[in-house]
Amino acid sequence: MKRACIGTTMMFLILLGVSPGAFATNGDNLIGIGPIARSMGGVGIAAPQDAISAVFSNPASMCTGPFCPSSTFDFAGTIFMPHVKAAVKGEEGTVKSDSAPTLFGIPAIGLSVPLTARMPVWRFGIAAYGVSGLGVDYRGTDLDKATLGGVYPLIQGEYTQLQIMKFAPAIAVQPIDDLSLGIALHIDYASLDLRGGSSPAYGAGVQLGAIYSLSSTVNLGLSYITSQKVNHRRILDFDQDGRLDSLKLEAPQQMGFGAAYQNPATMNLLVEADVKWLNWSDADGYSDFDWGNQWVYALGIQVEPVKKFSLRAGFNYAKNPLKKHSNFDGSFDFSNPEQPVPNSINRVQGKILPTYYYETFRIIGFPAIVEKHLTFGAGYKVTERFSMNVGYMHAFENTISEMGINPLGQPITIESKLNEDSLDFGLTWYF
Repeated sequence: MKRACIGTTMMFLILLGVSPGAFATNGDNLIGIGPIARSMGGVGIAAPQDAISAVFSNPASMCTGPFCPSSTFDFAGTIFMPHVKAAVKGEEGTVKSDSAPTLFGIPAIGLSVPLTARMPVWRFGIAAYGVSGLGVDYRGTDLDKATLGGVYPLIQGEYTQLQIMKFAPAIAVQPIDDLSLGIALHIDYASLDLRGGSSPAYGAGVQLGAIYSLSSTVNLGLSYITSQKVNHRRILDFDQDGRLDSLKLEAPQQMGFGAAYQNPATMNLLVEADVKWLNWSDADGYSDFDWGNQWVYALGIQVEPVKKFSLRAGFNYAKNPLKKHSNFDGSFDFSNPEQPVPNSINRVQGKILPTYYYETFRIIGFPAIVEKHLTFGAGYKVTERFSMNVGYMHAFENTISEMGINPLGQPITIESKLNEDSLDFGLTWYF
């Protein structure tokens, strides 16, 4: 029954236009889900404004959102436009390429309905959405075709595609007026392709949330998400022994805190600030490629200058989690020309990678490096039961660069650049 439900949800998302995608903002996580949250910098732990964001950010908020006490259904879509390029600079010149330009459609749906009308108030919610992804496509470019000494590939990581989608049923309870509690089950569908074919897999975890109202205008929110392990089988021959190896990728545990202030008397002003901690350094896969923990800071504002019309803006910052390894030794020992041996190696889940190719895979294949995001949006309440929302996000270009020695013993610099744009839209029905 569970497998059928997951499959139905995934087919629904695919039919809506999900592409195997390369979208990344806070590490490989989207800053938020839905046009309202995304146009407010990804906030939503203390005061989400729709069912999608409620389930994504803090399931406890289903009892406190503006859609209460009615039922609500949300449909949203994001058109994501990453712009990625990389370069390898050495003694023989610079080889650089742009990753294949693409547009990615990311749909999301959300539902929240009341189960009881009196205290304690119970609500049920469910959401399905693309939540994270990463990847590049340098196939057929100069980076893909170039070699070292006419023998060895210039890079590894020329094609990577990771996509994670979630199916999340949730339940919330409001035992007293000022407190709400919630829990959501995360069922993950993840697909990874490292040019050897897609390897789909499933994972699961739990999200816990709480919201406390300090007053009629101030809310505080807490959220915790467990780590969620996925094992991608037969994905790539890391150690070149002729057999495809598996790779475990674990969505990290997350903790978040939010504070929101709302004043209906001043253009229905809403200001929210969120802080989140993402534990990449202890997550399988990400720790193997030396990702550091990440603190995410988000600030959003919403006003209603005229009745039924809302304006929104936000800012989101998180330091790039990918650590730099400057002055790495990627040289090989050629004392036996028929079987050269790397002078330095790295282990990835028990498999040996030469240091040089380990570094190109990290820096060029998975450049989750953007840090600053500026967002804007607007909403219009067409009727008492139907509203529309739009949003825009720009992630400013960031660069990661590290120097070292290539297999031939020559100095080399590896570099990636990334910036992003997205357009968001959403429809909400109250019933």
